[in-house]
Amino acid sequence: MGLFDKIFNSEKEENKEKKGGTPWIELNSINQLDEIEKISVEKTVAILKHSTRCGVSRMVLRMFETDYDLDENEPVELYFLDLITYREISNEIASRFRVQHESPQLIVLKNREVVHHSSHQGISANKLKELV
Repeated sequence: MGLFDKIFNSEKEENKEKKGGTPWIELNSINQLDEIEKISVEKTVAILKHSTRCGVSRMVLRMFETDYDLDENEPVELYFLDLITYREISNEIASRFRVQHESPQLIVLKNREVVHHSSHQGISANKLKELV
């Protein structure tokens, strides 16, 4: 394993550890967006778009995870998108759901429609809780 692999893989491992207490589902395929739309008919779906290169995005992620206290039985599914690795998925989200790309960004869907989107310090686990 080279130096760059160690640096970038350790960042990925750090992200996995940070996400340990929050029930994130990794969004890593455009095909998942069809599934997400279907799920949103029965459950609230939230997509957090996160930039692994941005300190503000890292801070927002930590705050969200610290404040997140929804019970695992709540009708919500949380998707986590590493938009540096999966930029094409981020672009498809913007196009499909007609929401301008921002980073970091939280997009909340119900019945296949965006019911809330926010970015930067506007991202809040408490707001998501209100929408569930």
